[in-house]
Formats: sequence, C-alpha cells, structure tokens
Amino acid sequence: MSDHHHKEQENGQEHCHCHHEEASTKERLLKIGLASLLLIATKLVESFTSLSEWQLLLIYLIPYLIVGWETLTEAFEGITHGQALDEHFLMSIATLGALAIGFLPGAEPQMAEAVFVMLFYQIGELFEGIAEDRSRRSIAHLTALRPETAHVEKDGALLDTDPGQVSVGDIIVVRPGERIPLDGSVVEGVSSLDTVALTGESLPRSVKPGEEVYSGCVNMSGVLRIKVEKAFGASTVMRILDLVENAADNKSKNERFITRFARIYTPVVVAAALLLAVVPVLAGGQLSVWLYRALLFLVVSCPCALVISVPLAFFGGIGGASRQGILVKGGNWMEVLAKTDTIVFDKTGTLTQGVFEVTAVHPEKITAEGLLHLAAHVERYSDHPIAVSLKNAYPDEQDGCEIDQVEEVAGQGIRARVNRQSICVGNTRMMQALGIRLPECQDEGSVVHVAIDGEYAGHIVISDRIREDAYGLVDRLHSIGIRQAVMLTGDHGQTAAAVAKALRIDEYHAELLPQDKVELLEKLVGEKKGRQTVAFVGDGINDAPVLARADVGIAMGGLGSQSAVEAADVVLMDDRPSKIVTAVGIARKTLRIARENTWFAIGVKVSVLLLAVAGLANMGMAVFADVGVTVLAILNAMRCLHK
Repeated sequence: MSDHHHKEQENGQEHCHCHHEEASTKERLLKIGLASLLLIATKLVESFTSLSEWQLLLIYLIPYLIVGWETLTEAFEGITHGQALDEHFLMSIATLGALAIGFLPGAEPQMAEAVFVMLFYQIGELFEGIAEDRSRRSIAHLTALRPETAHVEKDGALLDTDPGQVSVGDIIVVRPGERIPLDGSVVEGVSSLDTVALTGESLPRSVKPGEEVYSGCVNMSGVLRIKVEKAFGASTVMRILDLVENAADNKSKNERFITRFARIYTPVVVAAALLLAVVPVLAGGQLSVWLYRALLFLVVSCPCALVISVPLAFFGGIGGASRQGILVKGGNWMEVLAKTDTIVFDKTGTLTQGVFEVTAVHPEKITAEGLLHLAAHVERYSDHPIAVSLKNAYPDEQDGCEIDQVEEVAGQGIRARVNRQSICVGNTRMMQALGIRLPECQDEGSVVHVAIDGEYAGHIVISDRIREDAYGLVDRLHSIGIRQAVMLTGDHGQTAAAVAKALRIDEYHAELLPQDKVELLEKLVGEKKGRQTVAFVGDGINDAPVLARADVGIAMGGLGSQSAVEAADVVLMDDRPSKIVTAVGIARKTLRIARENTWFAIGVKVSVLLLAVAGLANMGMAVFADVGVTVLAILNAMRCLHK
C-alpha cells in the first residue's frame, strides 16, 4: 500500500469515527429533549385527569424507556455476564422501584421521580461523553510513522520493497527527504540526518561511510547507500513502537470512582433493602409498611447525585482546563495529575524552543557584522538548519557580493570565493585541516568557525534557546508542592548541564536513547510505589514511549509531534510549559470538588436512610436525598469550569 493510500485510509477511518461520535451525541440529545417534553406533558396529564395507576404507568413508561432503555440494557448485560452490581443495576432497580411504589396500599405514586432520575443520569453521561470525544479528536496514529517502503538494490536495479521483507546484508538506498527504514551502516554517501525523532538531539548529525544509522531518522541532504544490519522487527523504529504499546499496557488504569464505589455500595444497599422488607415481616410486622420502607430505602439510595455530579465535576475540570489551552483526555487523568509530586521533562522542544538561531558572534580581525555577512553568503545555497539560522541572522543578499566556486566539504563545512577571497565556514575539523589553532569558546551550542584566506576570522555560536516561559517554572512547581523536577534528554552533557543550571532543574540525565528514558522513568515510578505519581512532559516522537509509560504523560501539542500527542494523557495546546502549574492546580481543585460532592451525597443519603428505617422519612425527603442532593452537587461541580 502506498503512503498516500495509507494516509487516505487512516483519514477516512478517523472521519468515520468522528462522524459516529457526532451522531451518537445528537442521538442522546434527541432522546433527552424528547423525554423531557414527554415528561412535562405526562405530568400535566396526571394533574388535570383522573387516570388509574396502570394508565399513568403506561404513559410514564414512554419517556422512561426513551431515556432509560440504554441503562436498563446495560444492567441486564451486566447480570448475564456476572457483573450485576454496578451503577447501571442500582440505577435501574431504584427507578423501577420508584415506578412500582405507587401500587402499594397507602403509598403515593413516584413515577415522575423515576423518569427525572434517568433523565439526570443521561445528561451526566452526555457531558462525560462530549468531554471524552473532544479529547480523542485530531489525534494521529503512531503507526503512521512506520516506514512503508525500502529501496533495495538487486542486480543493479532498485526495487521498492516492504521493509519487513528486507534481509540483513541487503543494500538499501535512501534519498534526501526520506526516512531511513532499517538500521544499518553507511556504505557510500555523505549526508546529515535529522535524528530528533529518535534521540531528541537538537542538531542534525553528519554521517559518512562506515558510520551506523538508525531507522526513523530523516536523510536531509546526500543520497546514502546503507547495508542493513538488523531485521525490520528488531529495528529502532519498531522497538519504539513496541515500547509505546507495552508501556500503554503497563500503565495503571484508574477505574471510575463510581464503579469502584458501586462494587461495595450496591450490594450493601440491595441486601439491606431485602432485609428491611423481609426480617420485620417474619417478626410479625405489616407487609405493606415494611415493603414501602424497603422501596423508600432503594429510592433514597439511588446514586444519582454521585453518578452525575462526580463525572460532571471532572467534565467541568476538563472544560475549565480547555479554556486555558490544556487538553485532558479524561477524568481519570485529572485524578492522577492531582497526585503528581515528580515531573520529568524532555529538553528539546519542551524546555527549549526547538528552533536554532545565532546566539553569539565572536569576531577576530573583522567586525561581527562582517563575520555574519561572510558566513551567511557562503551558506546561501544550503538548506541545512545551521545554514538557515546564519541566513536568518544576516538576511541581506542584495549587497553586490560576488560568490563563486562554492564547494561542500563532506563532514566539515563549505568553502567558497566571496569578492575574490577564499572563505571557509565549517566545524573544528575544517579548521584543523587548514592548520588553524582554535580559541576556546565558553558559550553553549554548535560553533561555526570562519577563515579568510587561511587565517582565522572568528566563530559564531548557534543554539536552541530556552523558552522564556520555562524560566522560573521549577520554582513555581516547588511552590505548589511538586517535590522534584527531572530532565531527560538525548543532547550532549554540556548542553544539558547548561539548561539544567539555567532553569534550576533538580536532576538531569543526558545522551539518552528512548529505551534509556523509559528505564529511568520506570525507576522513578517504582520509587513512588503508588503513593504519588510521576508526570512526563515531552514533544518528540522519541518521547512517545516514555509519555505512555509515565503515570500521566503531558505533551507539548502546538508544535509537538502527533505521536507524542497520541501517547500523552494531557496536551498543552500552546506549548507553554508554565501551563503545567495551571493544569496541576485545576486537577487538584477538580478532585477536591468531586470529593466534596461524594461526602455530601453520602452524608445526606445515610441520614435519610436511617430515618427511612425508623419510619420517620417520607417520599419528599427521599426525593430531596436523591434529586435535591443531585442538583446541589451539580451546582458545586460547575465551579470546576472556572480557573
């Protein structure tokens, strides 16, 4: 399958998935709207007519089944699969009890309350579904990064072959702009590789014959002939894909609070209601009285306030976070983020801008402007990132300079004649070849040296600037209780040390491959032993495995790679690392409000349940314990929408 066809198929699948989600939301809205109108109409019919209980039941069943059929079927499926005691079961038995309670002698009908409960429950489900659907949209599949084709040399011809069919020892050809499909060593050709997808290293890597290259890197300039040394299944890019899949399997899955609570709450409530209906009758009590109290017990115990308000609190937190440019993929990640006490950062593109620019100019026997002028003109025809940064620093190309005899020296730099002077712009090896002794440079970054007619003229430092937004971030994290800030990077130790010092990072590790990052993160997660959580912040393809393995992964989404966004649980849409402080604050507020709703609902319900057992509660109190508490809890949950 071609890349184009593959992408079209994936885009079509994604479009169908989004269309299905949109249709599901519209269907749920239609059900809620229709059931609401029918409920109002039915209540008016009940008020102005004298229909029998059975006639009212038949009328109320219409809006009840419209809005509650899905919950009833979920409860039935739970029973058939041996998982009966969940929130669907309790919601069903409580509302069915409310429908039937009016048939007891001396009891008042509560059919409208049953429909209200189902209606509120569906609204909560709608809000939660919208939040989850929005979180999943525009997320690309990591598998799209897998190379689809390898150009294999066979009998003097190039054959386009599936990388999985290429054998160790075969010679493959990689053209400029193509991704290297398999690991191997360069047989012929000189080029620069964009390795940021693999190691996170900020500067391109020059390669020549005899040097190893890894799948996943992008060939930037010359044509390379590569001898394959590893099968596709063992290649670097496939190992990264496997790491993501395995890490996702190992991630602790926090079940919804309501589901966990219902496993205890539901069987206890059902058993208590049965005992309340049977034991007093066996002891000589009146059947209608104790059956009424048992059904009242079930109505009060309906978990509507919890089932709706707790997910709604997380939805509100997700909505409030989205207003701040923070995308959270689900309420469970809010809970995990709130418990974070260690944050691990990638460097390039996360704490730094990921864009190269001239940061220092050190001329000798020439002006700084003149040094930049010569370097930019020699590099004017190159599209290497370093050349682009030099041209950006001195953009004036219309100054009458005569440039000729431009020659690229493999692995060293570029030589050219500018106004009849021989200008060499390159690295340390180029200067050593000219016999020039270089001065020490204290600046961090990649150093470009310039020589004029064989004499040293100075050097220019090109580096990846630290994000202005990152300064002071660690101090702010410490101020909100984050105990440790750690940096993991594939960059050189000297560059990593400078960034760590500038940002006051507590601990850093440099020159790491993706698997090294995963191992170090697993060590940090293991040290917590579930007491606290570890967050990882990254943006590159190489960050996807560690993003997936962290307790909570945070991706820089505005400029970050799609695979990192796919693997992450939280996405900073405007690439500002300071938003991490905001995200943690919102998560903690959301969790606090969810707990407030939980204990408030449980406290009121337990109080009314005790009164119901003693015969001191009526249906009005039961409705307050259910619907009233639900309304108050929802109003409290709406506070999560505000920062």
